[in-house]
Amino acid sequence: MLSERKIAVVFGASGFLGRYVVQRLTALGYVVRAAVRDTEAAKILRPMGVAGQVVPLYAPVSEEGLVARAIEGTDLVINLAGILTESRSGDFMRTHCQGAERVARLSHQVGARLVHVSAIGANPASPSAYARSKGEGEQAVKSANPQVAILRPSIIFGPEDKFFNRFAKIAVVSPVLPIVHGKTKFQPVYVANVADAVITAAGPLGAGTMFELGGPEQKSFRALIEQMLTIIERAPLIWDMPVGLAKVVAMLPGSGLTADQVTLLADDNVASPGVPGLAALGVTPTPLDIVLPRYLARYRVSGRSHGDVYKE
Repeated sequence: MLSERKIAVVFGASGFLGRYVVQRLTALGYVVRAAVRDTEAAKILRPMGVAGQVVPLYAPVSEEGLVARAIEGTDLVINLAGILTESRSGDFMRTHCQGAERVARLSHQVGARLVHVSAIGANPASPSAYARSKGEGEQAVKSANPQVAILRPSIIFGPEDKFFNRFAKIAVVSPVLPIVHGKTKFQPVYVANVADAVITAAGPLGAGTMFELGGPEQKSFRALIEQMLTIIERAPLIWDMPVGLAKVVAMLPGSGLTADQVTLLADDNVASPGVPGLAALGVTPTPLDIVLPRYLARYRVSGRSHGDVYKE
């Protein structure tokens, strides 16, 4: 009976990473409360379990009462809620810090295990508002729930990502592909690997520990774009914009770039030496070249090659 199963709540369940986490939780027999801002978007999660196993709930992390209702009676709380840009000033702090603290505090009150997904580069002293809010959020979460497992992934890649897909779409229609801070290093990590890490971190191994999750390769921003272009058989000019110009472009409506992102991109986004990572959680990282061709094939000049159907 589903009513007798363990219950997990996933905040941000309908996002890129959330879908993979929910899939794993249902496979483990959890009843999953998908706590989201948009319950219509969360309906795509229902087929991941049997009838009634995945329950979309309207529970933004900004709402104390709704968060408390979502967490009540749960065994496991996973907070994936996060935003990349602000719709209004203060959104980063409301989501990454105040909302995260609320989830941590309320999960601690009911005795539920907590996994909090942050990001490499989180730092309360960062000049980037995004990274600063992530860093302050980590501090608030640890203070409210000392047994929390904190996961800091580098840039996450996979079929629904907003990194490789975004630049591939531009490359299809534009002879010039603009980037900024092309020398900045990333350590892309496969979404399925991160989801596996989340599940393992929910056990005793993760309690009170911080992990930094990176894939097996560290590459510059430019090198990653070059790898993507090779896969999709396109050759636009890669233009590494001067930082000053990038900040001007970021001020233009619809540019797809913000001044805070320009600031954030100045620093390498790789796992720190000595900090536990995927290996500590028993996860073998998947190389880029195993996965990228499978879901970037649709952007190729020659079209999708035979056998290029993506499967996790």
